[in-house]
Parts: sequence; structure tokens; C-alpha cells
Amino acid sequence: MKILYAVQATGNGHISMAMELLPYLHHYGKVDIFLSGDNSNLALDAPIKYRSKGLSLYYNCTGGLDYWQVAKAFQLSRLKKEINDLPVEKYDLIINDFEYITAAACAKKKVPSVNFGHQASFQSGNTPRPEIKSTVGEWVLKNYAKASRYIGLHFQQYDDFIFPPVIKKEIREAEPENKKHITVYLPSLCERQLKELFGQFTDFRFEIFCRETKETRQLSNIKFLPVDKILFNNSFINCCGIITGAGFETPAEALHMGKKLMCIPIKGQYEQQCNAAALKQMGVYCLSQIDKNFSAHFYNWINTLAIRQKGYQSSTEYCLEALFSNNYFSSSRDASATPSGLLSFLL
Repeated sequence: MKILYAVQATGNGHISMAMELLPYLHHYGKVDIFLSGDNSNLALDAPIKYRSKGLSLYYNCTGGLDYWQVAKAFQLSRLKKEINDLPVEKYDLIINDFEYITAAACAKKKVPSVNFGHQASFQSGNTPRPEIKSTVGEWVLKNYAKASRYIGLHFQQYDDFIFPPVIKKEIREAEPENKKHITVYLPSLCERQLKELFGQFTDFRFEIFCRETKETRQLSNIKFLPVDKILFNNSFINCCGIITGAGFETPAEALHMGKKLMCIPIKGQYEQQCNAAALKQMGVYCLSQIDKNFSAHFYNWINTLAIRQKGYQSSTEYCLEALFSNNYFSSSRDASATPSGLLSFLL
């Protein structure tokens, strides 16, 4: 079987999941990788057949998206060419982790695909949303990477096509020690903002991962570290708590290990607002934003109990059994891959 695996490189979580899935996918056939996006801090340690800048997200230093940088990187002519040139018709199975160019190519050439990943779970109305829904955000989640079928991943099984998170081997097999530091990964903040935010808590030690940091250095109670898989895993496994965005992979790993967890959604990221809504239902401490009351929130959080360990041990094999199941592919859960909205415009 010839498999095309389209991986989004606009966030580290997509890369981490790909590295966990690839060894399993190779048992099913020959896998070619299409990597799209250019602002992940992690490298995909595997041969890449097709590479694109795709549609990438960029962050400012104040907790949100840098819309000017996002718009500046948008090149319509390049996207049209890449959509036309990507040979999706040569593959027996196309797995799409919320990647736009592959979805558009499949729509244009009428090739079926499977949207496999966290964003696929939002095809269900049962998946938690914030109190105030975003019309634009809902449209993006449901139409940005349309597919023939969907397999979603989420913190809980909200629907029959949603499965547990994929937890990487390093976390599943870890033997943690409590080294009494708090791990911090807030990718939309820069070093200056992070220093001001956490330097005030002098009774606590922080290991902060920042996209600006090039080498490890200690500043009073803060250790700044570059975003690196090995460094982050070691810090995370041995921390007494973690403060991060409301993405998917890192909160899922914290739930798996029963870590004390605080999540702060990136401003303008509707998916993260949805994740925060789901995490709140599970008892996770979530903030809507960082404001002048952060100090009070921090002390409230540090004095709360960690949530009970979830334990997502068998998730990888479980998900892939569903992906390659004949029963699944013959099911009636078909979603139209007909291009709509942005897809139609670019095609």
C-alpha cells in the first residue's frame, strides 16, 4: 500500500504525533511524507518526500497571533501551484493531519482522504466548545481540511469516531521524579514577557521553553531553555506542574501522567478555546488570558490538587486499528470532500 501522510508543521504537537505514528504506519505500507508549514520548533526526524511553506501561523510576544506576519506569508500563486502539483492520485491512502494543500488537491482531483488528528474531532457537535462560539472558528475547523472521512483524537470520547490521544513512547515509558520545578511552555510569549511574568514568584523554580532562547541559561529562579524535544521531555517528566497553552498534545500528556496542569489559550486561536472548555469540564485550571490577576491565579492553582491520572496507554494501536479497519472504511460516516469557501476560491 502506498500511503501519503500530510503533516502540519505550524505547531510542535503535529510533529510529535507524526514521529510517534510513523513506525506503526510503516507496517502497513510505504509512507511518503508531505510536510507543510514553516514555524515549528521541532524537526521531523524522517525522510520528507514533499515540502511546502503551506499556510503558517505566527505569534507576537503578547499572547496572540501576529496577523501581519500570517498575511505577509500568504502567496496565492504558490499555493495554487502546489495544489495542482501534489500527486495525490498516486496513493492508495491519504492521511491528512489538518493540512490544507493536501485537502485542496484531493478535492480538486476527487481523491478520497482521511482527516486524522485532533481537529477532526470538531466535526462532532458533541465536542466541547466555549460558551460563545466563533462563526469563523467553527467554519475553519470544519472546512479548512475537508476529507472523505474523519478519525478524531480528543481528551475524551465525545463521539463514535473520536479516540484517545496518541501519547509518545518517551512519555508512556517514563519513570518520573519530582524535581520540584514548574515547566512552562507558552509559545506566544517572548523571553521578556516570560521573565516579568514568572520572575515575581521567587519561591518557585521554573524551567521555561521559549522560541527566542538559543542556549540554556539561568536567570534567578528561571531557567530558560531552547525548544528541544529531549530537553522538554526531561523537564516535563520530572516537573511538579506545567503551565502551557491550550493545545492538545502537551495537555494530553499531562493528563496521562497526572501532572498539575494550567492551560492558557493563545488569543485568537478558537481551537484552543474549545480545548480549554473541554479541559475545564475535566477539572483542569484554565485561564482565558494573562492579566493583572495572574499572581492570584497562580497561587490558587499551585494550591489545588492535581487531577487524577488518565492513562492513555494503548491509544496509538487503537487509533490505527480504526484507521485501517475495513469496517470503518465501509461505514456510512462520509463527509463531502467537495471544495467549499476558501477551497473553491483557490481552485
